[in-house]
Amino acid sequence: MREPGFWWEEPGLQSALLSPFGMAYGAVASRRMQKSGARCGVPVLCVGNFTLGGAGKTPTAIMLAQILTAEGRKPFCLTRGYGGSNVGAKQVGPETDSAAAVGDEALLLARTAPTIVARDRVAGAQAAIAHGADVIVMDDGLQNGSLAKDFTLAVIDARRGIGNGCVFPAGPLRAPLIAQLRRTDALLVIGDGAAANTVIAAAPHLTMFHGRLTPDPAAVASLKARKALAFAGIGDPEKFFATATDAGIEVAERRSFADHHRYTGEEAGDLIMQAERDGLSLLTTEKDRARIAGDPLLAALAAKSHVLPVTLAVDDADALRRLILEKLGR
Repeated sequence: MREPGFWWEEPGLQSALLSPFGMAYGAVASRRMQKSGARCGVPVLCVGNFTLGGAGKTPTAIMLAQILTAEGRKPFCLTRGYGGSNVGAKQVGPETDSAAAVGDEALLLARTAPTIVARDRVAGAQAAIAHGADVIVMDDGLQNGSLAKDFTLAVIDARRGIGNGCVFPAGPLRAPLIAQLRRTDALLVIGDGAAANTVIAAAPHLTMFHGRLTPDPAAVASLKARKALAFAGIGDPEKFFATATDAGIEVAERRSFADHHRYTGEEAGDLIMQAERDGLSLLTTEKDRARIAGDPLLAALAAKSHVLPVTLAVDDADALRRLILEKLGR
């Protein structure tokens, strides 16, 4: 689904007309979040966000898994596997599974830590424990009340914030903000901008961290030689384009697709043809590359596309590490 532009503008006629549906959706979401959730026997750290679309959850989950591994723990990532066909509790094979089966996010997570894909989060947690997990990092799940969490970190995009502040479909919120803040232990604002101030003002009691997505220097150096045709099918393609531009890569053309977009052979051919015609290199995200890889119809696009890897750097990473270990100790 391609998100409508009015979500990220001041509330207007469109959001007002859809607000009754947003109230109904928000009431259901709030009730679901109020569940106490099942205890699985090991600590559960949840990375979530308040809105539909990308905010940086997956890089944050990867960072938490790395922190836990460095502390000698055995973290497993748990994800729904959005965009994949697999519904049961399954451990992801980063070299053998495809995004069509387990979703692009699961493949990225599995490069850092063992990862379980499961629509049923409780069954997924049990599978992770059976495979040796002593802590679970839940990628997305703030609005899912089926599994009890010991620590929930909500990620906010500093540039977009919570948009018009309305609940889907009137706006991008997954549930009323207050209901979500009640289930949140700390905030992580990613990037630069003031759009997150509304949330910060509403939750002065929550611990807050700031971070930014940092492109890989070696990749940036190799990509500066030619102008790029950048394409992305993620929650916020503009964030990716801005990251590339800020890193010094000249983005001559931009092509945006819906979040988790499954590219067709025709679209792949069109991207390749345009890049060759205009003398541009093809540039995309790690998530998009994960979706393209392994599909015979997209082999040529996969071979010609360059990736800009990013990592999440938190300003006070040591304080975040201490907070996580404190939660684990409890």
